[in-house]
Amino acid sequence: MILVTGGAGFIGANFVLDWLAQSDEAIVNLDALTYAGNLQNLASLAADPRHIFVHGDIADSTLVAGLLAQYQPRAIINFAAESHVDRSIHGPEDFIQTNIVGTFRLLEAVRAHWNGLNDETKQGFRFLHVSTDEVYGSLAKDEPAFSETRRYEPNSPYSASKAASDHLVRAYHHTYGLPTLTTNCSNNYGPYHFPEKLIPLMIVNALAGKPLPVYGDGQQIRDWLYVKDHCSAIRRVLAAGRVGEVYNIGGCNEKPNIEIVHTVCALLDELHPLPTYHSPLTTYRSLIAYVTDRPGHDRRYAIDASKIEHELGWKPAETFETGIRKTVQWYLDNQSWVSNVQSGAYRTWVEKNYQGRS
Repeated sequence: MILVTGGAGFIGANFVLDWLAQSDEAIVNLDALTYAGNLQNLASLAADPRHIFVHGDIADSTLVAGLLAQYQPRAIINFAAESHVDRSIHGPEDFIQTNIVGTFRLLEAVRAHWNGLNDETKQGFRFLHVSTDEVYGSLAKDEPAFSETRRYEPNSPYSASKAASDHLVRAYHHTYGLPTLTTNCSNNYGPYHFPEKLIPLMIVNALAGKPLPVYGDGQQIRDWLYVKDHCSAIRRVLAAGRVGEVYNIGGCNEKPNIEIVHTVCALLDELHPLPTYHSPLTTYRSLIAYVTDRPGHDRRYAIDASKIEHELGWKPAETFETGIRKTVQWYLDNQSWVSNVQSGAYRTWVEKNYQGRS
């Protein structure tokens, strides 16, 4: 059995679904069900005894200790995090509490549990911490991609909080011997992505005939990783990664944001054309609206994923072209999910974030 934290969120839910599609090993899934945690993501597992869902917070030391004692997992995979840069700019305290305090308390509970295991079980135990490429800061256009030895230079409250959590995980390995692994991934996209991030926001707004807000000049460059490729990489690191090591996970798809938006629009034009009788618009690109940039917006991220490929034999299965087509089609096929996650709280957030952006 393994324990997954944050397993009802975007990446966590995809991991849980993929894991149980390929393995009979059970999962205890601990999630606080904040705005981005959604049990609808896991609806297909409602009657599956291999999936044990627990509503709770990683900062609840008593709860975590009880779960570890009851289920005796052989590994913990920590997806639990606040992860949206814009939200961290508007309200950084939640990020400090979850990403730093929560990770600290989780590590403390896991350390106490691990210390009580017999030697053989201790040897096989793993704590895998899922992090982000944003901890490395921003790259100039001609700089080499982030490697695992890149100095940390986080620029947003979100990335600073994730950098702190990474450092805690590293310290618990070097100080206490806890068998940790850390992964730093590039921008994920795919099914069940909450529509505050670029790709799902563009899809959802386009289908509603709303403006497609593009920050600044749209030339911010990101490396795009299909979420199911990310999940396969995590499985590989858990199975064969060297204890104490960091592995960067990337999609080998560096693209500027405006190109991403153009690609989404072109796919929607093909798969779900605008009804000409309903609107004078003939293409979704007509909805693009450039808005005031995010404060301190990092210009470029890029991942050097050669370490995980050379050491563990992993590389992404999807190209951006195949992955983005699957993603757009998923949103078209799952309109009820999209409708259900766009609650009043979501609408309030969107208004707050884009209010006053000319």
